[in-house]
Amino acid sequence: MKAIMCLLFFASLLFGQEDPTSLLLRNYRPVSIYKVDRSHISRANYPAIDMHSHPYAHGAEEIAQWIQHMDESGIKKTIILTKSTGTAFDSIYALYKVHGDRFDIWCGFDLSRYEDSDFAAKAVAELERCARAGAGGVGEISDKGSGLIRDAAQDRRMHLDDPRMDPLWKRCGELGLPVNVHVADPIWMYQPMDSTNDGLMNAYSWRLDDRQDIRTHDQMITTLENIVKKHPETIFVACHFANLSYDLRRLGELLDRYPNLFADISARYAETAPIPRATAAFYEDYQDRLLYGTDMGFEKEMYQVTFRILESKDEHFYEIEQFDYHWPLYGLGLGKEILEKIYYRNAAGILNHKGMEE
Repeated sequence: MKAIMCLLFFASLLFGQEDPTSLLLRNYRPVSIYKVDRSHISRANYPAIDMHSHPYAHGAEEIAQWIQHMDESGIKKTIILTKSTGTAFDSIYALYKVHGDRFDIWCGFDLSRYEDSDFAAKAVAELERCARAGAGGVGEISDKGSGLIRDAAQDRRMHLDDPRMDPLWKRCGELGLPVNVHVADPIWMYQPMDSTNDGLMNAYSWRLDDRQDIRTHDQMITTLENIVKKHPETIFVACHFANLSYDLRRLGELLDRYPNLFADISARYAETAPIPRATAAFYEDYQDRLLYGTDMGFEKEMYQVTFRILESKDEHFYEIEQFDYHWPLYGLGLGKEILEKIYYRNAAGILNHKGMEE
C-alpha cells in the first residue's frame, strides 16, 4: 500500500496534479464553482466614515494616495487610531492633519508609569494635552487577556478595569472623547490548535491558547462590561464586534444594557459573512449602534470587499488572501436605511463634527 501511495504521489507530480493527501492547508485555494451573481461594488452606497484605521501611510505621497483611494471609494473621513502620546502623537497628528477633516486623529494613554503613586494624575494630564493638541478620541486601547501593560519579570499587569484606569475613563467622558477599546480576540485564538478548530489557519497565527495566566475570552467580555457600566458618561466603541462574532446575541445583550456602548465592524467581515442570515438580522436589530470600520490598510480592493459583503447578496465566494480563512463568504444585502447608519450617521453622531451633514 505504501508503495502504491508513493507511485500515486510521483504520478501526480509528473502530470502536474497535487495529491490531496499531501496538500497543506496553507496552500488550499478553493475556487467557487457556482454560476451565481457576482457583484463588483467600487464605491459605498453612502458617504462613509471609516471609524477604525491606523497610521498606515508614512509620508505625504502615501497619504495623498490614500486620499485618492478614499475619494474613489466614497470614504468621507478616516479615523486614525494612533495609540500614541507625547511626541509620537504630535508627529502623526502633524503629518495627517495637513489634510483637514479627511482624517480624525485619536491619541492613546500614557501607561509608562502605571505603578507610580501619581500615575493617574500624570496620565490624565497627558490625555488633556493631547486633547488640546487636537485629538478627537482615544484608541485603540487593547487588552487580549494579558493586560494593557505587563511586566513579565515581575508578573505585574494592569487590565482595562483596574481601578487605576478609572480617572482616565472618567476624564474621557468629561472631555467628550470617545474611546476605542479592543477586548479579547476571536474565540478561535483561545481554543486548541487542532483539527476541531473552525478558524485554524488564522487562529494559529494569532494563537492565545498557549499563553499562561491570561484572562479567558469570557473574562475579557466581563472586563469590557465592567468599565462600560462604571463610566456611563463615556462613549466606548468596542472594536471588531467586541470579538463576539461567534456569539452576536451576547453582544446584543451588552448593547441593550448600555447606551454608551457601540461596536465597530472592522476586520471581522470574514467572521460574520459565513452566517449571513443571523448577521443581517443583527444589523437590523442594532443598526443604531454599529459603525463601519476597516483596519486593513488603504487599498481600494480592501474597501471593495467590505462593500460587497455589506451591500450585495452574492453567495459562496472566497477572500482567503484578504482574511486568511478558508470558508466561503456571503453578502448580507443590507437595506439602504441600515447602510446609511452604519456607513455614516452613527459615526457622525459620535464625532459630532459640525459640517458633516450633507
